[in-house]
Amino acid sequence: MNQDNLSELKKAAAVFAVNFIRSGMSVGLGTGSTAIYAIEEIAQRLNDGTLTDLVCIPSSEETKLNALSRNIPVYGFDRVTRIDINIDGADEVDNEGNLIKGGGGALLREKVLAQNCGRNIVIIDETKLSENLGEKWHLPVEVLPFCWQAEASYIEALGAKVVLRINEDKETFVTDQQNFILDCNFGIISNPEELSRMLEHRAGIVENGLFINTTNDIVTGKPGGIDHKQIKR
Repeated sequence: MNQDNLSELKKAAAVFAVNFIRSGMSVGLGTGSTAIYAIEEIAQRLNDGTLTDLVCIPSSEETKLNALSRNIPVYGFDRVTRIDINIDGADEVDNEGNLIKGGGGALLREKVLAQNCGRNIVIIDETKLSENLGEKWHLPVEVLPFCWQAEASYIEALGAKVVLRINEDKETFVTDQQNFILDCNFGIISNPEELSRMLEHRAGIVENGLFINTTNDIVTGKPGGIDHKQIKR
């Protein structure tokens, strides 16, 4: 499938998800190549008056700038402490609706939004679907720069091959929170809940890209149309 076709699938999933937003809602804005289509659709509906009075909270500085450039007003958790709807993409989705996220480096803020919303809608194209996490994507882990080498060693002891993420300028990638990211190849992750717990309890690891039991809806763009899967939590 070529990039143009993938883009159309992403856009279709995004438009479908935006249909759940109502005027006056608080909305989490995701980060990445699929979430940007949701931002564009929200901007269009605000501009034509279909939607009004939204309180939008961005998941990254990149998303904040994208939203502001489209005249979407953005806020923080000083305005609302819980979001009505969050719309974001994912790097990989398993059969249970668990995710790997963080390919764009915004996993920490993305997880904050996912854990503080009434309805978390994940929008993807069909290439992001896997039977098990780890089949297609390495697990991003955000760590403190102070001790990234020690955290890499710890994660390697858990069975992963670990690479420090580098940006396009061949320099160490730095997140919005001024942390580093380790991309960790565990292969197929047979028990994502257990792995997430092992990473969460380690000092120096700020957050990991396993999103467990955070998803309410998975909207998948496919050549034959949209597949909408609701998950009971």
